[in-house]
Amino acid sequence: QVQLVESGGGSVQAGGSLRLSCVVSKFSISIYCMGWFRQAPGKEREGVAVVNKDGRTRYAESVKGRFTISQDNAKNTLYLQMNSLKPEDTAMYYCAAEPGYCSGGDWLSGYGMDYWGKGTPVTVSS
Repeated sequence: QVQLVESGGGSVQAGGSLRLSCVVSKFSISIYCMGWFRQAPGKEREGVAVVNKDGRTRYAESVKGRFTISQDNAKNTLYLQMNSLKPEDTAMYYCAAEPGYCSGGDWLSGYGMDYWGKGTPVTVSS
């Protein structure tokens, strides 16, 4: 059974950092489109960062320069390094995967993602 298990969330003060991890089982992330998405209470889900099968990345404008998506294929783990966190980054963060290349023009939409984790919460206080 495919599993995506996120960890690393928590509570931090504004300006702090967190690193989220997503451990994947049953498929190799090196041949998948992988991404991080988030959903704040009362808001729609939004794409945060995506890494395509060929290594190309895309970031939401709101996190550019602060967040970095990366992956360790040997550990089959996806990461999201989050620096200079702001209260508006508070949300549940989800890892997602799509076989092959990211589909569609808007990788950050998440519509092509076939597998999703259960999420890890991030709270940033001012």
